[in-house]
Amino acid sequence: MPKIQNRFEVVANRKLCPRFYCLSLRAPSIRAKVLPGQFVHIRVTEGLEPFFRRPFSVYRAKSTVDVFYEPIGPGTRLLSQKRPGDELDVLGPLGNSFNPPPKGTKQVVMIAGGIGIAPFLILSDRLKNKGCEMILLYGGRTKAHVYPMKEFKQNGVKAFVSTDDGSVGVKGRVSELFKKISLDPKTTMLYTCGPHAMMHAVQRFAREKGLRCEASCEEVMACALGACLGCSIRTTKGFKTVCYDGPVFDIQEVIF
Repeated sequence: MPKIQNRFEVVANRKLCPRFYCLSLRAPSIRAKVLPGQFVHIRVTEGLEPFFRRPFSVYRAKSTVDVFYEPIGPGTRLLSQKRPGDELDVLGPLGNSFNPPPKGTKQVVMIAGGIGIAPFLILSDRLKNKGCEMILLYGGRTKAHVYPMKEFKQNGVKAFVSTDDGSVGVKGRVSELFKKISLDPKTTMLYTCGPHAMMHAVQRFAREKGLRCEASCEEVMACALGACLGCSIRTTKGFKTVCYDGPVFDIQEVIF
């Protein structure tokens, strides 16, 4: 797929909850091409610090291209200061995408931890009218990492939440929510994104229950084009780059 690099206008930069933001860009050329699971690479400043772009999964692509992020480092903190009318240099869409659930799928389960929820709203947008039940299992650290998820619910997604401290939902890891999943391997498809430890738990669960699962991997990226090899991960087929070979992999292929 051709990649687009251009300067795009910031339409909005909303704080969704104490920890997470949503940046909306007027980027029609990217919006027309992006698929669920793909990402964009954003230059957050005109200066040299930080030097590298920052990768962000596309959260939604309707009237605008939206990215979901947490201001935790110098790059994302700069991004949180952007205002409507500002322009950002954006490269995308990059990487591969989630495969549609196979024919006969009755239940789609999205399992996310923290910022790993980012690629799943656009996925639910595309699956909204496909006739399958959609479930979101979300694990956050605290109440500050959980937002209302209104858009997911409008798409008909049933959302279940766990937090490490029990301040919202079930206390414990997202694996505490696995009981919400139908265990029919013929009709259930899993998608996951989040910390390695969480996805390793999903991998074990999917293997034990014979469930199909695709994982969107998160790694630090410099070039996002497969040239620098900085985002390489171990797989059963050797080392692969998350930015070029991924970010989406069959979960059983990844060595966590």
